Amino acid sequence: MPNRINEHIQSPVVRLVGENTPNDIVNLKDALQIAEQQGLDLVEISPTANPPVCRITDYQKYLYEQKRKQKEIKANSAKVVIKEIRLGPQTDDHDFNFKLNHAIKFLKEGNKVKVDVFFRGRTIVYKEQGEEILLKFADALLEYGKPESMPKLEGKRMIMTISPKK
Repeated sequence: MPNRINEHIQSPVVRLVGENTPNDIVNLKDALQIAEQQGLDLVEISPTANPPVCRITDYQKYLYEQKRKQKEIKANSAKVVIKEIRLGPQTDDHDFNFKLNHAIKFLKEGNKVKVDVFFRGRTIVYKEQGEEILLKFADALLEYGKPESMPKLEGKRMIMTISPKK
């Protein structure tokens, strides 16, 4: 929603804020005159306030600052990365521990870990073993992250996601 400026502001009275202006409630006409005398625009910052809050500023500069703030917020927001680890229904202890160490490293870095057991050919008859491996994996990672959901079977894969502890 774009901000209203100058004559597009509909409220008869506004609260004026900003540098070189009296910070108080004035008529819209008076506020427009003050803005015109300074060669700037009257920009409605908070239309939902009672009365609406307006600032005397250069509108293009105001838009530029808003875009910059949005860009900065987006850059600082956490990006969720999902790392994937694949096991088999009969994964040996050494391989299990090796993959567990990778998962611990990923969780320490703040990434989510998607663990899946892939059933090849007729190994689909070992669903229970696959579920046991995933639950054992989740149990071993409890101090680094918590499972988002229980293991669920999707086609030939049993999947479980683990998110890092904050």
